[in-house]
Amino acid sequence: MSRAPVTTGIVVVTVVIHLLSWLWPPLWEQLFEIFSLANRLVTDGQWWRMFTVTLLHSQGVMHVAFNMLALYNLGPQVEQGLGPLRFGLLWGACAVAGSAFFIFLGDPNAVAVGASGAVFGLLGVWLASAVRRRKTPLGRSLLKQLGFWLVINAALPLIVPNLAWEAHLGGLLAGFGLGWIWRR
Repeated sequence: MSRAPVTTGIVVVTVVIHLLSWLWPPLWEQLFEIFSLANRLVTDGQWWRMFTVTLLHSQGVMHVAFNMLALYNLGPQVEQGLGPLRFGLLWGACAVAGSAFFIFLGDPNAVAVGASGAVFGLLGVWLASAVRRRKTPLGRSLLKQLGFWLVINAALPLIVPNLAWEAHLGGLLAGFGLGWIWRR
């Protein structure tokens, strides 16, 4: 990922925050109070939570591992294609879209953590690229792969409790839209 500085930076910062929070639980409590996506607090004006939610993950290792592995796999090629600035803007826009969907479609008192909305935004960019290339062998293959992962991720909220499907949907739609526009 040496040619993907934003992707690398997000992974490193998120993992360091997670490790420090795991080693020192009071830090997790403070970060959660200040940076989690608390719907009521965002609607009361604490808008930064729509971005900072991507840096926090639940205490278990699986949540941060899945999100960072997905970012590590989806991010570098997108960042290399867009450049660091546009990739950073894409990440932020997908995080905000995911957060907005979570706020408007979810419980007004709900609280969430994780980078899933932004990660699904990257999946949306890949999906837009695959749809544009659907008449080529590479495009068809990519569509099959992405379709498989989308079906699995659509089913996960039915099996795993407390997954923010609203954030997934918002990020995916934002990423698809931006990916479609930027490819033009």
